[in-house]
Amino acid sequence: MGLILIVLFLALFVLGFPVVYSILLPAIFYVVIEGLPLGLLTQRVTYALDSFPLVAVPLFIFVGNLMNLAGVTDRIFRFADTLVGRIPGGLAQVNIFSSLIFSGMSGAALADVGGLGKIEIEAMKRRGFDAPFAAAVTASSAVVGPIFPPSIPLIVYGSVTSVSIIQLLIAGIVPALICILLLMVTAAIIAIRKDMPRAERWASPREVGESLLPALPALLAPVLMISGMLLGLFTPTEAAAVTAVYVILISWLVYRELTLDHLWSAMLTTLRNTSAILIIVAAASLFGWILAVEQIPQDFSKLILAISSDPFVLLLIANLIFFIAGMFLDSTTATLLVVPVIAPPMVMAGIDPVHLGIVVIFNLMLGLLTPPMGLSLFLVSSIAKITLRQLLKALLPFYAPLLLTLAIITFADGLVLALPKLLR
Repeated sequence: MGLILIVLFLALFVLGFPVVYSILLPAIFYVVIEGLPLGLLTQRVTYALDSFPLVAVPLFIFVGNLMNLAGVTDRIFRFADTLVGRIPGGLAQVNIFSSLIFSGMSGAALADVGGLGKIEIEAMKRRGFDAPFAAAVTASSAVVGPIFPPSIPLIVYGSVTSVSIIQLLIAGIVPALICILLLMVTAAIIAIRKDMPRAERWASPREVGESLLPALPALLAPVLMISGMLLGLFTPTEAAAVTAVYVILISWLVYRELTLDHLWSAMLTTLRNTSAILIIVAAASLFGWILAVEQIPQDFSKLILAISSDPFVLLLIANLIFFIAGMFLDSTTATLLVVPVIAPPMVMAGIDPVHLGIVVIFNLMLGLLTPPMGLSLFLVSSIAKITLRQLLKALLPFYAPLLLTLAIITFADGLVLALPKLLR
């Protein structure tokens, strides 16, 4: 029955059913065929959502939406322009560096694209960059969002695997910095080869200070959150709440751009985005419970370990599985459906679950840049008003640093686990 359920899910998905229906209908079919009480459906769905860590998801989504509406993103972009605009590539470097700063508050790749992306692409076009290149830089740098804390996908992964969410979030810092560095080097090489524009001179200390001052309250948000978790002052969920209150206060009292309309709009958008995530969480939890009853994870563990028990080989297999999963499924669905099956044999073979979490989520984020379901591709091409073909052509050079980052975090687990080990 477990295999029948998987086949039904894949069939419905290929036929174009919404992913929630593709998950939920086979689960209902199983309950009916097996003669189980229908009340089991509501029980499992409710149990899945009764999770304290998942409360962080709407809070971080709210923070990202609020910053977009309250003018925080503009100040972040202006500060980044002053700081790195002279590096070869100019605004391309600003674009990448801004993504790192913004990801420290939003925790979602699409929030980066939808918020900073509009500002960055328009600014780059005005400075003489062609639209496909601007869009490619925006899409590739947004991958960092769900790796650098806070990270909504890492929170979902932690809730599924019962791995420490604090350690997962802290583990994402070094990989995110590596990815940003490699992307900036790539952008600089392309800019030098194509003689792209950049700032005429380095900003003076006074100019840096003048741009830093308005951006400083926003820059302190991720510092407050990360230091608070490291010092044990609050959990990731409490950190999300503290960050949300902090962003409201600085938008209202410091920037004085927060209005009731902004607050209401951010709340409505958060409600829609959160509903889309949590309905998948609920349905996938029911589906995953049925697979567990049918002992699919145990059977898959035996199959994987029969192939090899070498951690490096298993990590290569995990990379392949999750890279393909990311091409067809959003990160939440892939995490909830695939991780409970794949993770047990990996951990049994000696792979650290925190390390595995970073590898898994980075692979799924690459899925945002790969057809046919690459959501970042569609969003960025729409913002830049270019075709998908133009975007993919401009993106080709940026796949190299992203794949190199994946290789580094896969095989250099010491880099990934250096900071989390401080918490153990």
